[in-house]
Amino acid sequence: MGEATVKSSEDRTAPPSPMVTVDGPAPERSRLREWRSVRRPRIWFEILLIAVSYWTYSLVRNAVPEQKAQALRNADWIWEAEQALGIAVEQTVNHAANSVTWLIVTMNYYYATLHFLVTVGVLVWLYRRHPGRYAPARLVLFATTGVALVGYYLYPLAPPRLMNGQDFIDTVLVHHTWGSMASGDLKNMSNQYAAMPSMHIGWSLWCGLTVFALTAAPWGRILGLLYPTLTLVVIVATANHFWLDAVGGLLCLGFGYGLSCAWYGALPHRLPRHVPDPLRGGPVLTA
Repeated sequence: MGEATVKSSEDRTAPPSPMVTVDGPAPERSRLREWRSVRRPRIWFEILLIAVSYWTYSLVRNAVPEQKAQALRNADWIWEAEQALGIAVEQTVNHAANSVTWLIVTMNYYYATLHFLVTVGVLVWLYRRHPGRYAPARLVLFATTGVALVGYYLYPLAPPRLMNGQDFIDTVLVHHTWGSMASGDLKNMSNQYAAMPSMHIGWSLWCGLTVFALTAAPWGRILGLLYPTLTLVVIVATANHFWLDAVGGLLCLGFGYGLSCAWYGALPHRLPRHVPDPLRGGPVLTA
């Protein structure tokens, strides 16, 4: 009888396994891809983030040294530049609105309240109805605000109502309303020389464009365009900003949109409305 030969599994010829190459940057690319993915927002984290961010914004804005002399010189330069461009009508608008008491008082309260309330309202609406677009849109708002803080440091600017030798009316003082943290008894709590860029325009335009892009109802789209337009009239009528301050706010918003688009790969309104759930078989949305 022939001798039986037993071969162990080690002796069998195994098919060659594919070569696995460990690439150093791959884990970093994977982590970057994960950071850039759109995730489902969490309510308590978002509330805390917004509260801390607004507190930090207010703290930093008010910590900017009040360079009064330079701020007044810059205001004179802005006013002269607008006169050269033929757009220096802020004084006319200020006096016209101030002549109608109910109108200017309403504008004072508009300036003091809607700036924050409408912005928070749009954030809540995005969180509930468009969770897949919430984080990219929030990044636009945060980046806009962050670059504005740089502007406050580099270019102190007095609002028209604080200019020397010009006949602008501080409507808050005249009508005894609390339409601005930078007037009356509250003026020591706020930096009065941080008018450029105007975040009233930056934030209101963010709200308006967001609502316009994501709302199908015609009345909603009209309101989206009307809100920043009314805000522009209010900031000029109350003598809190020049027209060119609004241009500064627009430029800051453009930076915010550019950063969000670069990070997520598309503008917020072009991303999916909902965040796919990988546990239910859906893909994870990434840039």
